[in-house]
Amino acid sequence: MLSMGFGFVEAGTITPLPQPGNPKPRAFRLSADQAIINRYGFNSQGAADVGARMQARAEAKRNASTAIRPGIVGINIGKNKASEKALEDYARGAARFARLCDYLVINVSSPNTPGLRALQSRDELAAIVRTVRAAMDGAITVDARVEASIPALLVKISPDLGEADLVDIADLAMNSGLIDGLIVSNTTVSRPETLKSGSKRETGGLSGRPVFRLSTDMLKAVRTLTHGQVPLVGVGGVSSGRDAYEKIRCGASLVQLYTGLTYGGPSLIPRIKADLAAMLRADGFTSVADAVGVDV
Repeated sequence: MLSMGFGFVEAGTITPLPQPGNPKPRAFRLSADQAIINRYGFNSQGAADVGARMQARAEAKRNASTAIRPGIVGINIGKNKASEKALEDYARGAARFARLCDYLVINVSSPNTPGLRALQSRDELAAIVRTVRAAMDGAITVDARVEASIPALLVKISPDLGEADLVDIADLAMNSGLIDGLIVSNTTVSRPETLKSGSKRETGGLSGRPVFRLSTDMLKAVRTLTHGQVPLVGVGGVSSGRDAYEKIRCGASLVQLYTGLTYGGPSLIPRIKADLAAMLRADGFTSVADAVGVDV
């Protein structure tokens, strides 16, 4: 993915133990809407297998004779579906990947794991963040022979949160000293009336073009609530340079896409980058950083 031209790549969601995910079929293209509904349910080979691959990448990076594509790699962690000990699951994931990634994401916002979104409530989320941060710190300091910096810790939130929950999360991000950024946002369980495709009533999270306005409005709201003090990653419905530019102007320091790549293919990446650069120049900005949050 880095070789395709992305500046950063996020892998996951990864669970501590392997699990098959939800029964198939579990992904549905809404081609007329440039959207997807998925209910994957964290299908994952587990932290051991993914950790081994990340370990091999880390060792290759330290080997001057091995060519490794430069770029930021993040790891997104979640709990196993059958687990009743969410704190332990997140701690296990954090400990496994703390020395192997550039940033770590706590995913408590997927709609496809029962009870997961309830972990976004203030007390539940605060407990998870504290536990993950402690596990990260412990993993970094356990072996003094290994030089490693503690990765940034981000939380990925749902676009379906109510105002009170959003205020609580923003306050936690600003004042706990434990969260380095927020990803806004995951898929939505809402179904806009404008959807045309036959699969629009399938259960799962909706992503793609119909989610752009919902996720961007939430991004703008989070930027306002955090007063620009918390780095934000904008995601949801990005399929053009203009989409990426609006995310940036509404507060995103980084922009992600997934459904857009499904429909646009690899050639979408250089098109987005070229269009984004042109828009920045047209508005008198010399870098992306200059445009972050200017519309808030």
